Amino acid sequence: MATTTTAKLSLTRRPRRLRRTEAIRSLVRETRLTPDCFIYPLFVVEGTGVRREVPSMPGVFQLSVDQAVKEASAARAEGVPAVLLFGLPADKDAVGSAASDPDAPVQAAVRALKREVKDLVVITDVCLCEYTSHGHCGIVEGDDIVNDVTVMHLAQAALSHAVAGADVVAPSDMMDGTVAAIRRLLDERGYEQTAIMSYAAKYCSGFYGPFREAADSVPQFGDRRSHQLDPANVDEALRQVEINISEGADIVMVKPALPYLDVLTRVKERFAQPTAAYQVSGEYSMLKAAALNGWLDERRVMFETLTGIRRAGADMIITYYAREAARLLA
Repeated sequence: MATTTTAKLSLTRRPRRLRRTEAIRSLVRETRLTPDCFIYPLFVVEGTGVRREVPSMPGVFQLSVDQAVKEASAARAEGVPAVLLFGLPADKDAVGSAASDPDAPVQAAVRALKREVKDLVVITDVCLCEYTSHGHCGIVEGDDIVNDVTVMHLAQAALSHAVAGADVVAPSDMMDGTVAAIRRLLDERGYEQTAIMSYAAKYCSGFYGPFREAADSVPQFGDRRSHQLDPANVDEALRQVEINISEGADIVMVKPALPYLDVLTRVKERFAQPTAAYQVSGEYSMLKAAALNGWLDERRVMFETLTGIRRAGADMIITYYAREAARLLA
């Protein structure tokens, strides 16, 4: 049988030359994934010694402040520079009073983290959904979420986070005017150095389900279509981002990440603003579930999805895989 090993084509370009070995592939790699672009979300609860796994999010826990400090410290040692805190208060009411309580889990965690993990960037989620008895992101009158009253409550919550020592506050409510109200109040109170990361392009997504279990924020009625973005719209997202930047957002975010990579790219290209993307709970949980069933190589798809988010334009990625990915990248 004739051999084909001596056959030679007359080719000027052979792109495979630069794919031949891992060392060469690494040398010409266009998108770099490094631990310093990760932000690690943490769910903080009241109590001591609490480390309660979220059933729908294997490897993710509800943590008391002392345990959150341990988790954040370990993440920082592995190269993760920042955490994003969500709070679960013991008591809720119709107006989310605990959101601005200086002794609530987020505020207590901020103080502890700034004391114990000196070079950690502490970011706090600013919303009312974890704090209201009805699970909505704002003050409810009838079936409506009242925008302007809600914004005033959110600004007070953000101020309480800044007073506790947060480096960045991250309003996720999608009310009109929240960023402007927070910026104004922070500046008036002497916290002009506290940055704002706005969930500027936050879509009304089905990928949030596991998060709502983790944060105990399932709406008791209705949904969030009146304030979160329609998944079909891109131009609307760009208008929303532009408004948030004009109101004082230092960082803008696209959420979720994978279903909205096109939006992420357009936001980064249009505004050239520091841009975050959130690999949300549903994205994480579906990879975990498939991996636990042996359907996917988890390590491979974890890096493939994170690289895709980075390649699409994210300067920073909020991901529950932060620690695992950082360890493997070390």
